[in-house]
Amino acid sequence: MCVVIILGSGPGALKSIEWRRNPSHNIVAINNAWRVRPDWDYLIHPEDFPIDRRPRVFKTDQKIVGAKDYVPLQNQVGGFVYAGGTMAFTAAYWALAALKPRVIAMIGCDMIYPSTGPTHFYGKGTADPLRQDITLRSLEAKSARLLALAAQSNCAMVNLSDAPSSRLIYPRATYKNLNSVRPMEFQSSLIERALNAEASANYMVPDGRYWKVEHQFDQRVIDQIDQLWLDVAEHTTVNNDLSEAV
Repeated sequence: MCVVIILGSGPGALKSIEWRRNPSHNIVAINNAWRVRPDWDYLIHPEDFPIDRRPRVFKTDQKIVGAKDYVPLQNQVGGFVYAGGTMAFTAAYWALAALKPRVIAMIGCDMIYPSTGPTHFYGKGTADPLRQDITLRSLEAKSARLLALAAQSNCAMVNLSDAPSSRLIYPRATYKNLNSVRPMEFQSSLIERALNAEASANYMVPDGRYWKVEHQFDQRVIDQIDQLWLDVAEHTTVNNDLSEAV
């Protein structure tokens, strides 16, 4: 089973430049992050990602992942309303289903946007995860959901960022200690409770374009489901913070 490194566009993504490539790793770049390292394996982006920001030339073993690839896989794990409609989560769910890794390590995905200084590795950019979107009311809850569902697939989620704060609730780790990372353990009954609440609400949009039918969703129901996932994250039995390990 491989290790997946997901590169976001946060300033911290530049830290990955210094990492020596491990042949057992797969690098998944989100949107503009393909510019950070030329040795990416997959570039994943939404349908509206501007053509002039996409790579004009890439190697034959580098793959582009679009909506036709990730929408069906995300639907297998509940769709976009419950998972959160931003590419950091979409990329991770796609990687979990398509690559079946033992670790997904994220860098440049903290989703923290200071009022001063760079917000992205290329300077100032748009804070997509902070847009008004009913699926992004709690980024912490969405990351909790991914953390728990990945663990059920025997995959650990970690954050390689050294930023002081993050909207991701994943344990911190370093690039050097990824071989030591193990999935956290959660109470299966709490996960089942959250999944049952999702199934009861039935907020599925098969084509992934949930924003076109957003009026059909009750934000109170989504908030309740988010809280259930936060409850899942609060009842873990393993402390997997390896940020200080060598």
